[in-house]
Amino acid sequence: MLYHLFYALRDHVFAFNVFRYITFRAAMAALTAFVLSLIFAPWLIKKLKTLKVGEKINKADSPRLDDLLHHKQDTPTMGGILILGTMIISTLLWADISQQCIWIVLFSTVWLGLTGFVDDYLKQVKKKANGLSPRVKLASQVILGLILGAILIYSQHDIHLEIPFLKDVNLDLDGLFILFVILVIAGTSNAVNLTDGLDGLAIGIVVMVAIAFSILCYVSGNINLSKYLLIPYIKGGGELTIFCSSMIGAGLGFLWFNCYPASIFMGDMGSLALGGAIGTVALLIKKEMLLIIVGGIFVLEALSVILQVGSYKLTKKRIFKIAPLHHHFQFLNWPENKVIVRFWIVAGLLALFTLVTLKIR
Repeated sequence: MLYHLFYALRDHVFAFNVFRYITFRAAMAALTAFVLSLIFAPWLIKKLKTLKVGEKINKADSPRLDDLLHHKQDTPTMGGILILGTMIISTLLWADISQQCIWIVLFSTVWLGLTGFVDDYLKQVKKKANGLSPRVKLASQVILGLILGAILIYSQHDIHLEIPFLKDVNLDLDGLFILFVILVIAGTSNAVNLTDGLDGLAIGIVVMVAIAFSILCYVSGNINLSKYLLIPYIKGGGELTIFCSSMIGAGLGFLWFNCYPASIFMGDMGSLALGGAIGTVALLIKKEMLLIIVGGIFVLEALSVILQVGSYKLTKKRIFKIAPLHHHFQFLNWPENKVIVRFWIVAGLLALFTLVTLKIR
């Protein structure tokens, strides 16, 4: 919005020429989202407390886990409203909204945000303990995947899957492309949701993933850099740097209040939408396989649940003391803040390694 407003005046006011630079607008988008978060978070926290929208610790799941988490009882949740709101506002202000990719990623974010909102609303307001059923949430993700897959095919998006570490090697997904899109969206959305269990854990990792993807978007949307790095050039993909930067700013602003001990939680509205947004960006810039590396913590968290459930059903034995993985380390008597920081460290290293893969081919 500001890009179209001020860049058009560059011939009259030379200073407005700065709006042509993605790096400038990305920095301003991050700063805008961060400042908006700091301004509105205290009001939102107070409002949620007034409405008694708070975390509920369920003694029926695991008494030991509930004892570890008892201090979180009644902490305001549904903070995803703040994250998504500041992300969307910042993106619309600083991105070139004439680019289709911006509207695709915003559509995906809002879709899953609404799904998470309904889930949180049923839990917090209607007092329905389980919220939306897993089947309904999965159906929402599948429908979104179908829509995104159809949009990408209709817009002649390249449906080849790029293989990391290998030069000029890719896999033609052909008729499996839409199924692949569904897998990416559902996988990333649910993986972030499963990771959101400790103060600041999920949002801290999301910020690191967003930093890596902001760089990947920038080089993918730059014809010279993409040619030099031998990666697919994505026309307009550079504008997704603005979206990722907005995610960084919104994430850091939320982390200010969500860090241990948390004053607010994001809820499913935040975790489902952020995961889906990351997956959508990866699809748009054709870096889907790098999700496994950059989102390694999310992958391990999801795998821990899958392996735990599968092992117990088949052998009646558990691989982990409890799943997801972060709670397993709590059961090993790691303090909560130590689990969080160590997971952040690993996530940061994975983000750095993801960027290194651009030259390991």
